[in-house]
Amino acid sequence: MSEPKVWTAKALYEALKATEQFQGGAASAELLEGAEPSLHLVMHEYGDLPLFLAVVGEQIVVESLLWPQSQVHDIAAFNDELLRTHKMFPLSTVGIENLDGDSVYIMFGALDARSSLSNVVFEIDTLADNVIKATEAYEPHLRAAA
Repeated sequence: MSEPKVWTAKALYEALKATEQFQGGAASAELLEGAEPSLHLVMHEYGDLPLFLAVVGEQIVVESLLWPQSQVHDIAAFNDELLRTHKMFPLSTVGIENLDGDSVYIMFGALDARSSLSNVVFEIDTLADNVIKATEAYEPHLRAAA
């Protein structure tokens, strides 16, 4: 029995471009070269939602920015609700990261770097769907856009 191959960002980029979803225009991908290559995915079926995918060690991480923490009315109340309701978004987790000096909420999913291409595509679709659902579910906690 042979070991499944470990994906790299470049190999995933090439493989994703060949899938029906990307060939058909439902999504597009850009390879971001650098010290650690990653992918910028645009989910056209989800209002051009941007996602980022990276292969980090033994995992593939797919993530999306939700909103800055400063956009939340009551951070403690929001965090409490978030921790109580996060199971509504299967295969995804919400975290807080620092982005250019600001704390922001992100949603992400992770899977084994040896996962099948179909599982990677499923994770990407699931994350995009969960981001939209989370935005709708938690909208009452957000300040109105200026």
